[in-house]
Amino acid sequence: MIMKTKKLLIFGFIIILVGSCKNYLEPWPNGNYDSETIWNYQNLVQGLVNRCYDYVDAYNVTSSRRNYNDNEGAYLEGATDNAVLTSSTNVMRRYAVNAMTTSQDPFQTYWDRDYRALSQVNLFLKDRRGINTRYMVNAHFNDLVKNRLQGEAFALRAWFEWDLLQKFGGKSADGQMLGFPIVTDFVDVNSDINYTRNTYDECVAQILRDCDSAYKYLPIAHRDFLVSVAADRVYAGGRYWGRFDGITMKALKATVYLTWASPRFNPSNVVARWDSAAFNAKKVVDFKINVDQIASGNSFRPTGSVSWTNPNSPEIVFATYFNTSNTDIERMFYPGGFQGNGEIGASQELVNTFGMANGYPIDDPTNRGGYDAADPYSGRDPRFYSAIFYNGANADRNNDPAKPMYTFENWANGGKDAAGISSKNSNTNYYIKKFVYMGTNWSDATVVTAPHSKFLVRWAHMVLTFAEAANHVTHDPNTALYGLTPKDAIKYMRARKTYDGATPSFNVNDPYLDEVAGLGETAFDDLVKRERRIETCFEGMRFYDLRRWTTDANWESVINAPVHGVAVTQNPDLSFTYDMSVEVEKRSFTSPYNPIPYNEMLRMSNLVQNEGWPSWN
Repeated sequence: MIMKTKKLLIFGFIIILVGSCKNYLEPWPNGNYDSETIWNYQNLVQGLVNRCYDYVDAYNVTSSRRNYNDNEGAYLEGATDNAVLTSSTNVMRRYAVNAMTTSQDPFQTYWDRDYRALSQVNLFLKDRRGINTRYMVNAHFNDLVKNRLQGEAFALRAWFEWDLLQKFGGKSADGQMLGFPIVTDFVDVNSDINYTRNTYDECVAQILRDCDSAYKYLPIAHRDFLVSVAADRVYAGGRYWGRFDGITMKALKATVYLTWASPRFNPSNVVARWDSAAFNAKKVVDFKINVDQIASGNSFRPTGSVSWTNPNSPEIVFATYFNTSNTDIERMFYPGGFQGNGEIGASQELVNTFGMANGYPIDDPTNRGGYDAADPYSGRDPRFYSAIFYNGANADRNNDPAKPMYTFENWANGGKDAAGISSKNSNTNYYIKKFVYMGTNWSDATVVTAPHSKFLVRWAHMVLTFAEAANHVTHDPNTALYGLTPKDAIKYMRARKTYDGATPSFNVNDPYLDEVAGLGETAFDDLVKRERRIETCFEGMRFYDLRRWTTDANWESVINAPVHGVAVTQNPDLSFTYDMSVEVEKRSFTSPYNPIPYNEMLRMSNLVQNEGWPSWN
């Protein structure tokens, strides 16, 4: 029998912190500071907060990827019905087919990361020492700095608490809904520690409290035009774009409420949770339209397109820092024939979710969209062409059809990009265009690159959150809640320009949307879920969406459904035959919840494992 120790792995890093601040405080002139002496140096105190922004986009505690090529982004989609990962040894693929061992847990690193960050902000917040530190000689400027840091500390704590709840919240074998161990104090590593998991509802309440505390101290947004005194913009305003602000806290509350309101975590369907999700999401929607839209220059437009390579995109509510001169995402998505690694392929299920150019789905009973199974990629929803590469598609430089860089050849009898031809080809015969900078071509004498970052919270996310939640409050998609109907919220999504700048043909008249909105709450809920899948694909959200939407009665049939691709054959006349019934992978998840990391189970006897992971106790 393995002896469990009372020491927490998640707090073991504090030994390092006490001995040296080099890895966790910013700036760090040398390693001669500990958790007490740092208070003599305001720049190190600020570092307790500043360093945590690196953890926001870190895939482990020493690195950051600031893009979607990680286990919180596109790789996580490979554990859903949106995509299939190419490598059989990829840990997310092994998770999806129930071949993951306790030593391969891809979520262990996030548990560690989140608690490291929480320890830093808890040290800042403890006994109000952070806000009582003197940062500036000028009293007014000092107030600006200390209030912002205090607000950011609460915001960061809420963010990492939510990450723990989303990743590790679940049900114990005895049926209790549990979250994570709530820790709001700086922990002495020499103390006797053995925490238990708080209930799911307690964790939600803690996150919401921290969001409200952050909101009290933070400006509504970091924008120069919101700072009336020019001299204050050294310590407030647009230079703090990318840090937490008040509107991001509203977005985080909307996200938390949405999950808490969903069937898995709301079996009695408490409508107030849906209402709170809608209320907070609408605050963000209104801010973008009524405040950001009136600003000059880089202002927000509801009908504008999302520019994934613009780290200052008006679409952003909260995003990671950006990487420059980086082609990781292009390498990941392009096939070997275009000097990529073909690490992931879109599923046929996702492709089928995109409808036709007039807005009707491809499976419309009377085929009002004109779908042709023999020519399946013609006349589709314009959003499809900005997200997916398919057989015969071109990668055009800067999306200019007159400047093709590469043509995808996905047929099995001779096509260079077909599944199985190369280990750097997708298994599904689809490739991903979303996020890719269409100016990069490694055959150029000078390879052109663009900035990349991860848009963690977008305006579109909040519109979708409002539509889903408001529909469950009004029970009628045509009834307004907080001044907006669920139907009109979805119209925003279906009327926007695509990522490559095209405008959907149903941006003015959308008879299918009108039709579904007239069918009532349930039919419209299905449409919202479809729109959410299209808009957020490869952003790492569907993994959690599928779980929150399911119940104990249906999760296996939903999450473990087989995933398909397409088999393409070139005919003698150079036309193609498509078989879209090819099963690429059968999913085999043992639980709708992630496991509590095995190492933590060994170290804390009070921890309770999520159901479905008996061998991880």
